Amino acid sequence: MLYEFDHQEIEALRKPLVAAPRAASEVTDEELMQRIQQRDERALETLIKRYTAMLRSVVGRIISNDQDVTDVVEEVFLGVWNQAANFDTSKGKAIGWIITMSRRRAIDRVRRCQAYDRAEMRFRVSTETGTSHFAGDDVEQEAANADTAAMFQELLATLPEAQSTVVRMAFYRGLSQREIARETGIPLGTIKTRLELGVKKLRAAVSAMGSREDWLLKVA
Repeated sequence: MLYEFDHQEIEALRKPLVAAPRAASEVTDEELMQRIQQRDERALETLIKRYTAMLRSVVGRIISNDQDVTDVVEEVFLGVWNQAANFDTSKGKAIGWIITMSRRRAIDRVRRCQAYDRAEMRFRVSTETGTSHFAGDDVEQEAANADTAAMFQELLATLPEAQSTVVRMAFYRGLSQREIARETGIPLGTIKTRLELGVKKLRAAVSAMGSREDWLLKVA
């Protein structure tokens, strides 16, 4: 079934969060979903009370930031309300559908954060050092860009190796701080500090050299 999760996995998530077994007379998740499909807000409130703790556990295994966990869980319940018509009991249990949605949204949040981190770092390095890699419209512009790149390489070579390495990984490979930390095995806080120091030194060096035209004269 499309929504079916391993029974033991769901019970493992449920066990530390439920003090007592659910009464036989208590409304089922599937019945709640049917009521939500009919736009019953109380049914949604019941589902939120029943599964907020479990979903926080599910999302928390993917996302470490507590506020992001809260945001994703809220997005999930909003998704349950907005997409209730898509739930089909013939494809599995409601909790399987909800957990699937939770995991997908958590993974999407992680990917968005990583993409933002990569874009932000490349933007900062390029704008603060004047080394944006934009293709020129003519041969002269392309030559100037090549000269600028050469000067940037020279500036990188003046940095301590630890700082130069992480700046290169961020700028040339487009890696986020988290990805650099994971690849190098260095703590995230250390990576952040090295990038901050490296970019600050590059910015100071560029400022000391003057305008972009001054750069090109030094290269020539």
